[in-house]
Amino acid sequence: MSYAIDPLEFTGLKTISLADRGGKVRASDFARPHTAGAGFRQWLDSLPHILAANDLRAAAQAIAEAQSKGKPVIWGMGGHVIKCGMAPILIDLMRRGYATAFAMNGSASIHDFEIALAGHTSEDVESALPDGRFGSAEETGREWNKAIQQGMGIGESLGRSLETLSPAQYQASSLLLQAWKARVPVTVHVAVGTDTPHAHPAVNPELLGAATHRDFRLFCGLAAQLDSGGVYINAGSAVVIPEVFLKAVSTVRNLGHTLAGFTTINLDFLQHYRPRVNVVERPHAQAGGRGIALTGHHEIMIPLLAALIIEAQATEK
Repeated sequence: MSYAIDPLEFTGLKTISLADRGGKVRASDFARPHTAGAGFRQWLDSLPHILAANDLRAAAQAIAEAQSKGKPVIWGMGGHVIKCGMAPILIDLMRRGYATAFAMNGSASIHDFEIALAGHTSEDVESALPDGRFGSAEETGREWNKAIQQGMGIGESLGRSLETLSPAQYQASSLLLQAWKARVPVTVHVAVGTDTPHAHPAVNPELLGAATHRDFRLFCGLAAQLDSGGVYINAGSAVVIPEVFLKAVSTVRNLGHTLAGFTTINLDFLQHYRPRVNVVERPHAQAGGRGIALTGHHEIMIPLLAALIIEAQATEK
């Protein structure tokens, strides 16, 4: 031997039987192959009862239970949720009682606002940025800034304005407008300089700040109702909305409201640091409740989650 130490001898190692040891994964939990022509309910039932599939079921169950108990289900979101075409799914969930309020960052509100105005959004940044045309759409900047001069929060102001601004053929695709018509609260939380209307000549910084602060206060009021069974979902916002949510949780508790025993869900195609700690982990420290992380693209995961909820609802009937 070239070394001063010998390999460890294993002859005295103690073993136990496989039956006594057991296992966290069982054959009964495995996925089942899909059968051509089977319905969607059967496909959902065929998913394995393991890891993320169970997390998906737990998220759907928490949302369904919150709805049945009359507790809030608040959806926070970034711009990609709207850009990926999820507004009709969220509008449907709202009408079914599985979305009782929405919190948007500035970009989500802008994309939805443009859909309502023109039926399209999301410009080609690479082609527009070199000569400074990026973010300079006149109608977006003018009407978005004009809308928030009504003395209300941004979400309420935008929805109200779109009732007259939006052509009839685009109205059904706007979450802002449909939520306003249903009087479902929408709050919009901006960081000055992050959104294109902030550079438009029509911007009024004082009104912008006052309107988004009003929305933060409204969001705190919504968050206070999450106690004992509510659900908060953060979809596609890596920084702004998770920070707003954490500050709201602290503010609500500071004011003497009990806020415990609720469920938080982070849904994104990457599990970023801030949503993980601010949404999934920190709100439940010493307060009970549960945080769930679901990883996947919005255009697949949000319809899948919605379908699971709706199928469960249909089964109960």
